[in-house]
Amino acid sequence: MKKTFRKIWKSFWEPVLKLPIMQWVVAILMAAAIWLVYYTSWKKVTGKEILREYRRKPAIFVLWHGRSMMASPIVRRYGIRGYAVASRHRDGRMMAKLQRTFGLKPIFGSTSEGGISVLRQGVKKLRDGGNVLSLSPDGPGGPSLRVQDGALYFAKMTGAPIIPVCYSCSRAWFQDRWDRYLVAPPFSRITCDFGKPFFVDSKINKEEFEEARKKLEDFMVKQLRRMDAFFNLPKVEQDQNARDYKKNKRENKKK
Repeated sequence: MKKTFRKIWKSFWEPVLKLPIMQWVVAILMAAAIWLVYYTSWKKVTGKEILREYRRKPAIFVLWHGRSMMASPIVRRYGIRGYAVASRHRDGRMMAKLQRTFGLKPIFGSTSEGGISVLRQGVKKLRDGGNVLSLSPDGPGGPSLRVQDGALYFAKMTGAPIIPVCYSCSRAWFQDRWDRYLVAPPFSRITCDFGKPFFVDSKINKEEFEEARKKLEDFMVKQLRRMDAFFNLPKVEQDQNARDYKKNKRENKKK
């Protein structure tokens, strides 16, 4: 009976969420909830000087797929505008609408779909000057906490720095997803860290490129682990991807 109800509900809700107007309604409600958390929570932001320095300069903000929620309002409060790489999938389009409410316009695509187009558009926006480009280096489907090449290509081709961003919180709720999306409830203690700018030489060779990628990945993983340890949060798994995570969930339900 429960499974039948779930199927009926899913068959109704999924087509509804494909409608742009409904995506906007959901995005606005989500934005309102995020601002509620922001204004009711204690916040500590480290790296404010980096935010101020790159408010009107080209920069590439990178944050893990599961750590975007509270970074958005903090960035918005510092008057930063720009672009965010978003998936063409339904969820990605809804998140793009959500990011618009925080001043970030979408560039649709990913490393697995429309990668060349994303690279071309992102490079153009950064070279135009004054734009921030935001993306998740382990999105849209993982593997989790693994930096893919996209952000480094943007940095190599434009000279713009990569700025690692992460947030953590008390009373955290981790969603049952491959990326362990972190939801901060109202009246939380929230920390957000903006790491030092990470530059990629335009003449870097293949081996040096991989070394730079690994260096960035190691920094971002340590950044997340350090911030989560402050609140004694459980360790977020590495190397999970969306497809395998869903497959394992289905198999476990059958047991």
